[in-house]
Amino acid sequence: MKTRETFVGERMAENTQVSSGPKQAVSFFDALAVTVGIVIGAGIFGTPSLVASFAGSEMQVYAVWIAGGVVSLIGALVYAELTTTYPHTGGEYHYLTRAYGNRLAFLFAWARLSVVQTGSIAAFAFVCGDYLGGMLPLGAYSSAIYAVLIVSILTGINIRGVREGTGTQNLLTSVEVLGVLIVIAAGFIAVAPPAPVEPAATTSATVSSVGWMMMFVLFTYGGWNEAAYVSGELYDARRNMIRVLVGGIAVITFLYVLVNIGYLHALGLKGVADSKVIAADVMRKAFGDVGAAAISVFVAISALTSANATIFTGARTSYAFGCDFPALGFLGRWSPRTSTPVNALIVQALVALALVMLGMTTRSGLQTMIDYTAPVFWFFFLLTGAALFVLRAKEPGVHRPFRVPLYPITPILFCLTCAYLLYSSLAYARVGALAGVGVVAVGALLLIFVKPTRLSPKNT
Repeated sequence: MKTRETFVGERMAENTQVSSGPKQAVSFFDALAVTVGIVIGAGIFGTPSLVASFAGSEMQVYAVWIAGGVVSLIGALVYAELTTTYPHTGGEYHYLTRAYGNRLAFLFAWARLSVVQTGSIAAFAFVCGDYLGGMLPLGAYSSAIYAVLIVSILTGINIRGVREGTGTQNLLTSVEVLGVLIVIAAGFIAVAPPAPVEPAATTSATVSSVGWMMMFVLFTYGGWNEAAYVSGELYDARRNMIRVLVGGIAVITFLYVLVNIGYLHALGLKGVADSKVIAADVMRKAFGDVGAAAISVFVAISALTSANATIFTGARTSYAFGCDFPALGFLGRWSPRTSTPVNALIVQALVALALVMLGMTTRSGLQTMIDYTAPVFWFFFLLTGAALFVLRAKEPGVHRPFRVPLYPITPILFCLTCAYLLYSSLAYARVGALAGVGVVAVGALLLIFVKPTRLSPKNT
């Protein structure tokens, strides 16, 4: 039986071999494709209707979508300092370890593996499965069957190698962005609805309605933080991470605002609010039933793109997790042949497949997965934002290639936004949300039995 000292010695020996750890094999465009691919998912084809239902005017719709981009940019600036100062494959796990120690970081990695990433993978797989099932049904559990196939196939591609994973992502992201551009064009081509005889009265936005709109908007912008997980494999990370984060948010905001302009031009505010399949309705108005059918393919591809990117980044946390905890050391093995964390990818897939089964039993897979992940996600997002303050205080002498502008106002605004969304996700908690919190609580109990290899991460 291996002693703890023997295990640590073996891990140190492995880490001295450059070939056994992460290599700088990810280009700027690969990282940008991962970021854009995660964010521009199926949400932009659904949440605009929810946003419009709370808006009193088209200008309010534009305002909240622009505000969502600004809030995301503020968060991206916070992450730009963290990722350029501490480039690491573990991403947020690494920052939380340095700021708060291994035990809190353990909870985060446990949450990523059991709730956040795996729940997101299952959610994206369900969205893709819903659309594929509509085109080629496989029975009562069509969506779940497709979801199982999607998780299995994409995991297999990422296990084959980092180039296969990023190459697939680049292709899917290109098709995804093309689909968004087609919808934008359809919105401008479609004949605008006639103006009402008596213009609808413009209602003032209340605090409550703005809050709801921002929740849906920020959910649609969610995922840009995943760029942190490629920082350890990105060429010239200290320079390129700023370009990936800020450039990614700029591209996404531009596309999101244009999509909403197209939606409103084609359907009007009431039409957008009443639509259940807004992209299909716009495509049908511009190109007929053929256009409506075609957009279903693009929505499926968008969900597939987000699922692949989430599989790619999620396994990187589990790898860093395994490197620090002997009991989970099998997760911390990096294949020098494929340059991927094979074991972490396999375990992540198994958990995601279990969540697909959970979603199948509830008969509302996507909604269950969103409820399951939201409170946990915003809690650790808040802690990551606060880590910037902690690390500046704990490590003042560390070279910071990029410093967040307007410090401390910028990170304070980011933390306040995260705190509000954490409150909102808990205030209306359903069974899925309570289940996610419960799984994290199980992780806290595991800390009694699982010990880290080291207590100080400063030299990692």
